[in-house]
Amino acid sequence: MKPVRSTSGNRMRLGRLAAPGAMMISLLVLVGCGGGDGNPASSSASALSQASPQALAQQQAQPQAANAPYTDAVPYSPHANDGLAASQVAEKAAVMHYQWKSGKTTINYTTTTGHLTATDASGKPEATMSYVAYTAPGTNGKPRPLTFVYNGGPGSSSIWLRLGSFAPTRVATPDPLLTNWPNYPLVDNAESLIDTTDMVFIDPPGTGLSEAILPFTNQQFWGCDSDVDIMRDFIIRYLAANNRGSSPLYLYGESYGTPRTDMLALALETAGVQLTGIVLQSSILNYFADSIEATAIFGTKDGLVLDTDTLAGYYPGYAEVAAYFRQVSPPLLDQGLFALQSEIFATGQYNHFQKYAETWTLSQFGLPGYFDPPVYPSTRTLQSWEWPSSLTLHALQAYFDPNSFGLALVPGSTIGRYDGRVVLPNSDPRLQTDGDPSDILISQPFTTALATQMPDYLGYTAPNATYQPLNDEIINVWDFSHNGEALPDTLPDLLGAIQLNPKLKVLAENGYHDLATPFFTTEKQLARLQTVPRLNPNLQVNFFQGGHMIYLDDVARPKMKSDLADYYRGQPIPLALSLWTLPAPWRDEAPAGTPTATAQAAATQ
Repeated sequence: MKPVRSTSGNRMRLGRLAAPGAMMISLLVLVGCGGGDGNPASSSASALSQASPQALAQQQAQPQAANAPYTDAVPYSPHANDGLAASQVAEKAAVMHYQWKSGKTTINYTTTTGHLTATDASGKPEATMSYVAYTAPGTNGKPRPLTFVYNGGPGSSSIWLRLGSFAPTRVATPDPLLTNWPNYPLVDNAESLIDTTDMVFIDPPGTGLSEAILPFTNQQFWGCDSDVDIMRDFIIRYLAANNRGSSPLYLYGESYGTPRTDMLALALETAGVQLTGIVLQSSILNYFADSIEATAIFGTKDGLVLDTDTLAGYYPGYAEVAAYFRQVSPPLLDQGLFALQSEIFATGQYNHFQKYAETWTLSQFGLPGYFDPPVYPSTRTLQSWEWPSSLTLHALQAYFDPNSFGLALVPGSTIGRYDGRVVLPNSDPRLQTDGDPSDILISQPFTTALATQMPDYLGYTAPNATYQPLNDEIINVWDFSHNGEALPDTLPDLLGAIQLNPKLKVLAENGYHDLATPFFTTEKQLARLQTVPRLNPNLQVNFFQGGHMIYLDDVARPKMKSDLADYYRGQPIPLALSLWTLPAPWRDEAPAGTPTATAQAAATQ
């Protein structure tokens, strides 16, 4: 989860916790798939005496495996100007052993939770990185695939993917409802990928329990390029420390983790680390193509260069949410076909949308009066759109409402940004501290699970440090510049990685109800690869019901698991789009090999 948000007053900041106290979690750590890369310092008897009944049962099922918990006394700091003395750095970890079952499949797996040191090319220590790895023994003498997993923000740890998606255990949310909030149980995950790939969940510096090593400070890694470099260096260290250089290697990034993945794939390929594949979930691949984000970061109208693309790009996702609330006529029969209809409508009305784009963007940003006068479609125009769009007049009016569609679609209520199906009445007191119902859905339950259940399971404690699920300091100072431009447009990076490694498998996963990183915008950005002569990438694009964190949906998650299993096996995913079945890129977009800002500057000369 957790895409970037830098709007004033934190109005749309992602992943804000429901209460400040929820951030104060000592110990806490991730679940992963690694094994034997730590030097634990505590006895297994100590862990057994404190473990939950579930953990005891799992441990007793494998008496031959010696668990090795670890108490980490280092006082890690997440603050911008802090760094850890080299004398305090240690590559130690807790190592625990469990068994995962699904149907007739049983996997004995290991969790490894701790730190590894990222170093630069000369061997100079840069940061001590917290991670959780889940690993299992290989079969037939072949190394298992290894997937490095991370969230985005910028400023997010990896707990959202680790506790919500494909680890052997997960927090069971009632998404998109808030039934029994915030008491969601931690359950065995039948859709875990542990039967398919090992997984390493990574916390960038300043998140989780990761910290720079002096003379470096945390903030030196808070930017697009420096972040990619430190993630590259951690991955190289993990491969060396665990002798995994021969494993098929994958990257899995969510939200801001998707532009990070494009940049990181190129950085690794350039460094001689060949990847087998990358997964882009809930993507924002070009910040210029989301004028809401770009305006928030710039703080001026300079972010509006592709505002019509943004208005049109958000529309199909909004239409899917409107359909969920039964504001379509005739009623929705098939989500995929309705998405196609909505894309055709938005494309056909592109020229008409152009006159409303600046007003619309600033309304979503919370500045409806920024332009004088604002420009909205007339009632007669909206009525003419009812039949081709299949939306009700109210739904069309709400999309262009001066107070944003998030407040207008369901009268008297606020719909979620990460998942538009999640809704709360405006009178709900929880909205006073977090304006996104879909963020409320998971923030407190996930941090509670991390604090109360995961330490015993992982065998790791850090009594002198506070685990950072989301570090607000980071988003406020993040350096978004990349490739000489003020914002990252990472299609050139993705193209570069594919050109270095033509066999690279690329999978883009999208939620129909995601109003943070809309699926149509992702399609349009990936379609820029169509502009490259003789390029035929191994690209698949698939879609699911659900929001930004698609895997929270109990219908979507099994389908995601099935599609990912096909992807790892190198099989075509049923109904997935390829490069040449994607809709053509917007005509004002730059070719894939040219950053957006460079193309825009050339067009004005």
